[in-house]
Amino acid sequence: MAAPNVAVVGAGLVGLSTALCIAETCPSCSVTVLSDQFSPNTMSDVAAGILIPHTYPGTPIHVQKQWLKETFTYLFAISNSAEASEAGIHLVSGWQVFKNTPKEELPFWSDVVLGFRPMSKAELQKFPQHRFGQAFTTLKCDCPPYLLWLEKRLKATGVQMYTRKVADLWELHSEYNIVVNCAGIGAHQLVGDEKLFPVRGQVLQVHAPWVKNFIRDGDGLTYIYPGIHRVTLGGTREKESWSLSPDPGTTKDIFDRCCSLEPSLRGAQDIMVKVGLRPSRWCVRLQREVLSQGGVKLPVVHNYGHGAGGFSVHRGTAKEAARLVRECIAALQGSTSKAKL
Repeated sequence: MAAPNVAVVGAGLVGLSTALCIAETCPSCSVTVLSDQFSPNTMSDVAAGILIPHTYPGTPIHVQKQWLKETFTYLFAISNSAEASEAGIHLVSGWQVFKNTPKEELPFWSDVVLGFRPMSKAELQKFPQHRFGQAFTTLKCDCPPYLLWLEKRLKATGVQMYTRKVADLWELHSEYNIVVNCAGIGAHQLVGDEKLFPVRGQVLQVHAPWVKNFIRDGDGLTYIYPGIHRVTLGGTREKESWSLSPDPGTTKDIFDRCCSLEPSLRGAQDIMVKVGLRPSRWCVRLQREVLSQGGVKLPVVHNYGHGAGGFSVHRGTAKEAARLVRECIAALQGSTSKAKL
């Protein structure tokens, strides 16, 4: 069999990472990324990009932890390299605070991030409305630079990228041997996944260079994440809302909530508002499928539905998707050699 042609549909964080993993682990493949949107116009460009995991109820914890570890190891290496600034990746320390002590004082990811410990009484004095907290160091990524860095890496490995709206995966069967679906929220329409739903997120990006530490309320709704150039303030989690229009009332609410955690933010300048839709499911869809029409078969690998936790696990799920692509290639080569017999 000639070098397999692989199409990756979607050019957000998951699509680009998956394409890169395939190109790195299947050098015999010809990989093409197809998407109707590239950075800075993807949903991933809105993401806060901090490595604090979101839990998927339908995915075993040991699997989630493996994805997280692989992602942390990968990003940590970049943060310690000369490419850290270009890729927008840096370490950030801070606090996750709770009004009431959580049932789980030690989350499953506590030994993956760095220096995880309970907050001291002295630290908690900064947050008079909160009774318990966790301090740790994790990785923060400025998403637009990271996506551009991934695109640059893809071009260097010979991956082609084309702006193309794919309405049906089957339309690719005559050009590609394997299709990888990383369409994110677009998979709702692309493959009719009714289990996939949007969780609308509105965030503010402000200029507040004095804010150096992240602060996250344990409910996950209010957070302050300092990036290299701007600080991301959030947020919202509105299930089943497809609206991409910023809401002025929500902007005020987010700003007030963040200022109650960090009063110095009242002096923040140059507020930008962004809205994205998190592609949410009970679990990430990471599996092989074979589409078939009139005796013709098209192997498909799905990798989407990362919801609010995409950044924390993107490299781990990309590696798994690349492994599934290798399984598809082996199956195709097996059927080709059988056909020759």
